[in-house]
Amino acid sequence: MQLIDLLQQRVSTPARLLVEPAPDDNQIEQIVRAGLAAPDHAAMRPWRFTVVRGEARHELGDIFVKATRKRDPDMPDEKIEGQKSKPLRSPLIIVVAAIITPDHPKTPEVEQIVSAGAAAQQMQLAANALGFGSIWLTGPNARDSDVKSALGLAEKDELVGFLYLGTATVTKAPPARAAVADHLHYWRGC
Repeated sequence: MQLIDLLQQRVSTPARLLVEPAPDDNQIEQIVRAGLAAPDHAAMRPWRFTVVRGEARHELGDIFVKATRKRDPDMPDEKIEGQKSKPLRSPLIIVVAAIITPDHPKTPEVEQIVSAGAAAQQMQLAANALGFGSIWLTGPNARDSDVKSALGLAEKDELVGFLYLGTATVTKAPPARAAVADHLHYWRGC
């Protein structure tokens, strides 16, 4: 597949439709190398990538349950169980975080976060190029200070998302894309 086709035809695969085999250690390194090539103002390298697989997915589910109960003590048990099973939907998760340097003279925090987001996107594309399905998910757990702490992040850091990876059980056609004309504008000056 040509690179331009990969970029224009990228699709997310629902996490529940991702199965083994997941990327192996060598493929994970290739995927992370793609993330390390993301734009990075002032060479901050604000990224941290944490691989969660195997039994560690169960532990992450337990962390999600504790955090959810703290955020919403009245949540029904069936929804709590849903939190516990989230990390089990795919065989591999890579947690993408921005390790923030506050008050950097050249690179504001938003640029550090955007750089980590660009890294996540490049990693997702690399996984797709290697033949794997993927989806980038966030939600309340990505913004939860207890989840961040359990994953070794400081309060100041941002959990950009969870990349769920595996072999797609279905091939999805690219969805209808927005019309370029609706989003492209040419500025002609004042």
